[in-house]
Amino acid sequence: MGRFTVWDYVVFAAMLLISAVIGIYYAFVGGGQKTSKDFLMAGRSMSALPVALSLTASFMSAVTVLGTPAEIYRYGAIFCIFAITYGLVVLCSAEIFLPVFYKLGITSTYEYLELRFNKYLRLCGTVLFIIQTTLYTGIVIYAPALALNQVTGFDLWGAVVATGVVCTFYCTLGGLKAVVWTDVFQVGIMVAGFSSVIIRAVVVQEGIGRIVNDSYHGGRLNFWDFDPNPLQRHTFWTIVIGGTFTWTGIYGVNQSQVQRYIACKNRFHAKLSLYINLVGLWAILVCATLCGLALYSIYKDCDPWTAKQVSALDQLMPYLVLDIMRDFPGVPGLFVASAYSGTLSTVSSSINALAAVTVEDLIKPYFKSLSEKKLSWISMGMSLFYGGVCIAMAAVASLLGALLQAALSIFGMVGGPLLGLFALGILCPFANGIGAFVGLVSGFIISLWVGIGSQIYPPLPERTKPLHLSTVGCNISLGNLTSTEIPLTTVFSTPGAERPALADNWYSLSYLYFSTLGTLVTVAVGIIISLLTGGLKQNTDPKFLLTKEDFLSNFSGSETEQPEKVEVLNWKPFTMANEGTDNPAFSHIEMDVASDKNKVNGLHI
Repeated sequence: MGRFTVWDYVVFAAMLLISAVIGIYYAFVGGGQKTSKDFLMAGRSMSALPVALSLTASFMSAVTVLGTPAEIYRYGAIFCIFAITYGLVVLCSAEIFLPVFYKLGITSTYEYLELRFNKYLRLCGTVLFIIQTTLYTGIVIYAPALALNQVTGFDLWGAVVATGVVCTFYCTLGGLKAVVWTDVFQVGIMVAGFSSVIIRAVVVQEGIGRIVNDSYHGGRLNFWDFDPNPLQRHTFWTIVIGGTFTWTGIYGVNQSQVQRYIACKNRFHAKLSLYINLVGLWAILVCATLCGLALYSIYKDCDPWTAKQVSALDQLMPYLVLDIMRDFPGVPGLFVASAYSGTLSTVSSSINALAAVTVEDLIKPYFKSLSEKKLSWISMGMSLFYGGVCIAMAAVASLLGALLQAALSIFGMVGGPLLGLFALGILCPFANGIGAFVGLVSGFIISLWVGIGSQIYPPLPERTKPLHLSTVGCNISLGNLTSTEIPLTTVFSTPGAERPALADNWYSLSYLYFSTLGTLVTVAVGIIISLLTGGLKQNTDPKFLLTKEDFLSNFSGSETEQPEKVEVLNWKPFTMANEGTDNPAFSHIEMDVASDKNKVNGLHI
């Protein structure tokens, strides 16, 4: 196996350096970050493309770069069904959640909960989000550092601290603009890293036909599995239904995503950014799938994981890279940089979102006298603080289990009930504060119960369906160990005392359904309690709900693909009339500048 050379470190350091430089640039360009709105919302002036790439980058973290190819290597390409899921998720986010959040012009999604219900629910949402995001960020920082340390001998805690520090640095200096533009750069690096692996693997295997052929004979092309059993880990239904709920919780209502598409300069750009981002998600999914199939094709006769060459599946990708790229100085460095780009982009959005939520939900409501200048300093201080917290969480993450699963199950446990809470607010005019609160608590208890149960009693192999891995071709003396396929007899002979009856049906629920369960319980309980506590008597302001107008306004300018300026002209008068001009986020600044210069300046933009 190769080790890291000087060139690899140069490539990696260059990536960190460019990210830091972008941060410095946005700290000083355009007069710096004068107000907290500039810092947290990029002054609401972003256009669709950078935001789309940024959305793609954030949730396609190092967990994707290292985890997804290994997932496909171990369980087969059924993971590709997520392409359908992503489509549904983007549709839900853009057509249900975005219109409401955008017309209210909020900075923190949890502000909506106070506007629609009461301030206690806003506090619940904020606290849940802060806990969830710090946990997830810990995993995201720690995962690539571990895999890379294992394979390349890259110092583990050195890498964790370096990533954390660079990230905190550009978040604190440059605010949301720096986060978005570094993400754009990092998506480029991620795609470059993936492409180099795919191209080299195709060359090594003499053509893509051989890779596909090997995958087919190895049972890796298992796209269609329509088993409706909700206990099976990945089937068509668990991925399409469960995956849609899990990811809508991330795209539709998660602060780190919503904050960015609300920072677009108008609603057309905001929607467009989500739809362009869909293409990015598909591209990265295709890259990861090809990498996973290439992994299988190259190691089909000698699985490095069974042969104890790597200690976890997440290390397969770095192992492959050092194996097939050892004659190309700098290329392994590019791959490591791409894994780290994933980390940086995710962590930076998390830090920025955490700062936004803390300032908007925990500081502004209780300290009303703070000036904008002070608030922008506090936002920076918060970025710095959360950067430190995330590095600390990485230390905690070193104690948690398998990467992809843990990250997604945390999202499922917390994201599900929160998604249910927002769905109640936006879709049910009669839902009230009491119903929403009881719903949230019950959804939360149910999903934590299943989630924690499944961590304690992991599902059996016939539920997760790992595919056969062989070590026949290895020239390592392994005794008689030729396969990791556990014969079913050994599974069933485990004494019944160890696994309670709940473990094999309730706790074995596919991890993708945790979110679905939380959402449905929250909505159902919320509706029932609201109706019992006089929800029908209250009058809810229609601007907090998804209305017909929100849906129909899509077609005012986008039926015939006219340029977006026209869309704005069609759309500005009635939005202005509904909302008044108290919210500058709605006046399309570029068009107003010429006509009423002073008025725009008077709007504290």
